[in-house]
Amino acid sequence: MSQKISIEMVSDLVCPWCWLGLRRLKAAIDLVPEIETEILFRPYQLDPTVPEDGMDYKTYMKGKFGSDIDDTAKSASKNRWAQMRAALEDYGQAEGIPFDFDHMNMRPNTTNAHRLVHWAQGQGKGLDAKEALFEAYFKDHRDIGDKNVLADIGEQIGLDRAIIADLLKGDADKDTVAREANLFMQMGVRGVPCFIGNRAIAVQGAESAENIAKLIRATAEQTPEDAARVGME
Repeated sequence: MSQKISIEMVSDLVCPWCWLGLRRLKAAIDLVPEIETEILFRPYQLDPTVPEDGMDYKTYMKGKFGSDIDDTAKSASKNRWAQMRAALEDYGQAEGIPFDFDHMNMRPNTTNAHRLVHWAQGQGKGLDAKEALFEAYFKDHRDIGDKNVLADIGEQIGLDRAIIADLLKGDADKDTVAREANLFMQMGVRGVPCFIGNRAIAVQGAESAENIAKLIRATAEQTPEDAARVGME
């Protein structure tokens, strides 16, 4: 198990389960220090129909879940969002993630945020970008669809702000992001986060660190012949 492996994390930046998944992936890698693991971040859009300028968060969530997320009089058992939010807040506390859904105000389109991750990853800062974007959105309630916010985040993680701002003004790598997202949908990814080891073995969902570590071990134990035979349908 000495060879280097890659774990591709397919995720969206407005997906709270994906922030949990990222924290658990990092913990999983710590559980298997004998395996050299490279993380590659891949884009996914939970809702590509969101306008480029984004939408009011509460309006969006009301349309998505069919109920007013501010209506505390409703039983949690009858309100899917209330149930999901409670679970996320509990899981987040365990992972050191300060989810604060009450103060969310925007539901952005994430194309430009994925572009920033793509550029950051090219400079070895993909993980920094993912963490900074998740924190900006879920903790600080910043609009990560806003180009000025994205340029600020790029500068925060050590990228050249002027270059990022200039790239965001145009269409650079929009096709790349769309092509990658479509590729993983064609490979069978229908929910995120999804973790794929060497394009051969996958687990979907915010699995425990222990289960993701099992994926890493299974990936490392594959022979080149196994990897050539096994693929995602």
